[in-house]
Amino acid sequence: MPHPPTGAEASPPAGDKATRITVSGALAEPDAARVLRLAEAAAGRDAVGPLSEPVLLHLRYGGGARARNLLLTAGPALPAPVLAGYAHLDAADQADQAEGPAAELVIHPDHRGHGLGLALVRALLAEAAPRPLRVWAHGDLPAARALAARAGFTRIRSLWTMYRPLADLPPVPAFPPGVTMRPFAVGTDEAAWLDVNRRAFAHHPEQGSWTAEDLALREREPWFDPDGFFLAERDGKLAGFHWTKIHGPADNDNPAGPDHEPVGEVYVLGVDPAGQGGGLGRALTLAGLHYLRSRGLAEVMLYVDEDNAPAIRLYESLGFAHRGTDVMFRHPGPG
Repeated sequence: MPHPPTGAEASPPAGDKATRITVSGALAEPDAARVLRLAEAAAGRDAVGPLSEPVLLHLRYGGGARARNLLLTAGPALPAPVLAGYAHLDAADQADQAEGPAAELVIHPDHRGHGLGLALVRALLAEAAPRPLRVWAHGDLPAARALAARAGFTRIRSLWTMYRPLADLPPVPAFPPGVTMRPFAVGTDEAAWLDVNRRAFAHHPEQGSWTAEDLALREREPWFDPDGFFLAERDGKLAGFHWTKIHGPADNDNPAGPDHEPVGEVYVLGVDPAGQGGGLGRALTLAGLHYLRSRGLAEVMLYVDEDNAPAIRLYESLGFAHRGTDVMFRHPGPG
């Protein structure tokens, strides 16, 4: 498939001359709204959101100068073609350039079974060329596995979702000597938090690369609540944190699925590597869980890499259990 330049239309899937793939570096607000509606329709069918939080933030607020948006439309130009699929390529992803940029895609439930997913994957491969390509598949659905196999991708990473009820929580243990806890202060704590987050997640391909813009976007989100963003300090310096999140029933990134009751999340939990040990991580975790229970929630979830055995042991000791999986697939690229 030829490499479609930005703003150009790629070749349509074989046998469907009314289908087009348009590649652009930015989306107009009406197109972004169409993509969000498509994602909601897919979530309703699959019981899992098809797009990650970073992609949803890109759609809601713009930005991401090097992002590539692929719109797959079907039908006649007049009155208007139907948006049948969408893909997002993070061309600025610097997590591991040897592994290639990361992407996500979704096909509208009413347009599946006609090869449109494969067409979008081929367009993504062309955009990523000559680098490899990594693609996230949320929910580890059979259709996604079949598409990955057909397109020549291999499974390279699994991200677990783990849940626990918020009833019968253990008490919050004592914090290590000299450590105090307070809520995040917007406009004051950003730089210190970014510094500790970067060091705590130095080897994490997404979280450790957060910028001030990434943090600012989340501060604009309706769910953001500094009272649920806990900072632990030792001698006036940030030693660790637990940032909680509450997913509403209508959120199209609700990991529990659309129309589910609100669910809490251990959103970001980190301890400064210089001060690990002493039980600070466990104390911060439970402090956040008790806060989420005080908000009337019945359940809490978190994401953790399948190969992060120490973290999984900690979460299992706190009553979390594996419930779902997101998968990353990789294609080696041309040749």
